[in-house]
Amino acid sequence: MKELLQFFSAILQWSQSIKNSRATMVFSSITGMIAGLGTAAFIVLINSALAGRSSANTSLWQFFVLCMLVPVSGFVSQISLVKLATEAEFALRLRLSRQIIAMPYRMVEQLKTHRLLATLVDDIPAVTAAITSLPFFFMHIALMAGCLCYLGWLSWKLLLVLLVYMIVGVLTYQFPVGKSLNYLRLMREQSDVMFRGVRALTEGTKELKLNRYRRAGFLAEEYEPALAGLKRFGFKSQFFSKVADNWGWVQFFLFIGLVVFFAPRFIRISVRDLTGYSLTVLFMMTPLSMILALIPIFGKAHVAAKKTRALGLSLTAHPSDLVVGTPSMNPAWNRLELTGVTHAYWQDAAPGEFYLGPIDLTLYPGDLVFVIGGNGSGKTTLAKILMGLYEPEKGAVKLDGKVITQENRDDYRQHFSVVFSDFYLFDRLFGLDRDDIESKSGDYLHRLQLDQKIKIDQDRLSTIDLSQGQRKRLALLIAYLEDRPIYVFDEWASDQDPVFKRIFYLELLPALKARGKTVMVITHDDHYFHVADRVIKLDGGQIEYDRRSAAVAADMSVAT
Repeated sequence: MKELLQFFSAILQWSQSIKNSRATMVFSSITGMIAGLGTAAFIVLINSALAGRSSANTSLWQFFVLCMLVPVSGFVSQISLVKLATEAEFALRLRLSRQIIAMPYRMVEQLKTHRLLATLVDDIPAVTAAITSLPFFFMHIALMAGCLCYLGWLSWKLLLVLLVYMIVGVLTYQFPVGKSLNYLRLMREQSDVMFRGVRALTEGTKELKLNRYRRAGFLAEEYEPALAGLKRFGFKSQFFSKVADNWGWVQFFLFIGLVVFFAPRFIRISVRDLTGYSLTVLFMMTPLSMILALIPIFGKAHVAAKKTRALGLSLTAHPSDLVVGTPSMNPAWNRLELTGVTHAYWQDAAPGEFYLGPIDLTLYPGDLVFVIGGNGSGKTTLAKILMGLYEPEKGAVKLDGKVITQENRDDYRQHFSVVFSDFYLFDRLFGLDRDDIESKSGDYLHRLQLDQKIKIDQDRLSTIDLSQGQRKRLALLIAYLEDRPIYVFDEWASDQDPVFKRIFYLELLPALKARGKTVMVITHDDHYFHVADRVIKLDGGQIEYDRRSAAVAADMSVAT
């Protein structure tokens, strides 16, 4: 019962953002109860007709009224909640997806992909499936209530016995139901692990095929235990659920025996009423078993709703910095500054743990800057702070003297076109002007030697199934088409052959600089340092030097 009340509470909170959801749920519940009461009226009508308590004509028209009332009200109840459930599933998935985009990027990095998949794929359908079961629940509750009223009219003393018996039965029923729900929770935790394994299967297939020991270890130590946990907890949950169901049937049979063999010895009741009592109790077995069967479903939905709500709360715990509408971007900016900027991957970072900063850095329009340093020196972290993906823990990012804050960070980010080292390619050119795409992309496709591989039809790419080097060239093409004031390339040339490295450093980068673009390149290609205006070296999260490229090249030549 506690799980049921918690489920209803979760549903009410969950449906707040759905238009007319409360009214729909109330309407569906009322029509479902009408269907249940109508079914109970069938029992009363049939028993009265068999006992000769009503005329044939009266019973006949009442019968036809009920024949229309019960199915129509039941259908209206079911279809209204089905409509609500589908709208709610759409709205919640869309809302969570928007929250993922809106949450700080650092939190997105820390959020586990398999947890998101489990929520969006598993939990939301579990909740909506339970919502569509609500009409049946209320219908059977109303049917039980109608039958109990009729039994009280036949013999209130025997009804008291039945109510006490039912209370004892419900209390004993709670034990197996509680065990079943507990295993459902454990099963849901294993689902997260299983989804993580599925992701490894799909994204790491090549690595698993090439190393049989890795494959065996992955299957034996991670994936199979998760599947075994799902199997074990799933079986135990179903086991106790079936114990509860069958215990309900046993209680019914025991009560029938109590009514037929023992009640006449203690309570004065006619044979005709006793027969009606027995038939009505037998009829109640089906709705009560349906109610008991729905409780574990609601319990599962409650677990799923808690998971979904917990994810929603973790996403909305941080204010969104996204702006809807046309971005406010100043292409004619003059000065970009980082002053005293710091960043730690862990809060309260201990001595020895990576800590970026404090960083003081100034960029100007037309700057071509190379950022160098060893692996883990903070190059990518610095770039993410610069482009507004990370919020500085201390210090400030300023554009033309204006501090970048929560309110203007999304507009600030629109100044950047970026090709990350772990970039993602969409198969459509979202956000670009379709009328200009084909005319602007033709020359770039030819220069990047992609014109024989890719065709662009309006905003759709013919393929993205390319080699890693070609995919990076395609990402570079998309960055060109965005035509933003500032470009950032994170190890772009690392997957390119010597020919394209030369084209990138000696042709493409100078061309961007000639157009007044500011370009930051994270690189290890020391042969091309002379191309840059400045070379910034990071070491241990600190700027070791920020020097003109000629001086750096001269030092390198002396060292060699």
